[in-house]
Amino acid sequence: MITVRPETAGDEISIREVNEAAFAGPAEADLVEKLRAAQAITLSLVAVGGGRVVGHVLFSPVSLESPGANLAGLGLGPVAVLPDFQRKGIGCSLIEAGIAQLRWDGHIYVVVLGHPDYYPRFGFLPASKFGIKCQYDAPPEAFTVIELREGALAGCTGIVNYRPEFNEV
Repeated sequence: MITVRPETAGDEISIREVNEAAFAGPAEADLVEKLRAAQAITLSLVAVGGGRVVGHVLFSPVSLESPGANLAGLGLGPVAVLPDFQRKGIGCSLIEAGIAQLRWDGHIYVVVLGHPDYYPRFGFLPASKFGIKCQYDAPPEAFTVIELREGALAGCTGIVNYRPEFNEV
């Protein structure tokens, strides 16, 4: 049985191990640690099974530079699951729990730069439909957004900027 819960003190090493294994390298694990050091994590959840952390998802602040205003939101990522536990719904459970918590907390939108066939199942739509672009040179179909409050992005166009820690990934 897998349970999803907020990251707690003492999970840091396990979270690093999950990210390194899932991404076959240290880049995403380093990103998580840099965001943690900068106190730039809005929500970090872990999936626990068999008494150990087997998955992780992180949400951090982003800003939509829209004409005349900046609109605060969140970026999803990284999301990681140990290879032996992948394709068992753990990543989905982490993302769904995260979105539900962020909606409950009053956040208004989440963006993700990721596989265009994976994230629509959670309600993500191409950000280009809203006139929103990513600061990074990414295929438009890979940059998606979900409104956590209906109409939150109405009339907002512009570029989403991630935290500077993402520039090193």
